[in-house]
Amino acid sequence: MTLRAIAARGEALIASVPIMLVLLVLRIALAVPFFRSGLTKWDAPFVLAPSQFFLFGQEFRLHILGNAFPYPFPTIAAYLAATGEIVLPILLVLGLGTRFAALGILVMTAVIQLTVPEGWANFHLPWAAMALALMAYGGGRLSADGWLAGNPDLAGAHR
Repeated sequence: MTLRAIAARGEALIASVPIMLVLLVLRIALAVPFFRSGLTKWDAPFVLAPSQFFLFGQEFRLHILGNAFPYPFPTIAAYLAATGEIVLPILLVLGLGTRFAALGILVMTAVIQLTVPEGWANFHLPWAAMALALMAYGGGRLSADGWLAGNPDLAGAHR
């Protein structure tokens, strides 16, 4: 067996990983950091931690074109961020409204990038790449989207 044939067999073996498994792992991988962050923002159900109001009102700034601007409507922003960091990851793990949940995470990632510009390489770029992949391919067969639609094609890529 030639080296080329061995490489081709190895590549075929790697390519045989079912896309439904890949998309499941991708959904979980993107959900985990957001959900864990969301848990730190709440003192109890429907009770936002006071620190969030301080952070969004006093500490966090949007870095745009070399300037730092305060968050507009910081109380609303705090509630939206905290709620999004709980709800969107749950939707991703379930694969329910996957493309929309991934879009929400992508928007949150863009805002986080404007708030913490130095985090782009280690956090924001991988999050954006995962969100974009889920937006393009959907939740796959192992998702509520696929089961509810009754047609795996409607849930996104499959194999």
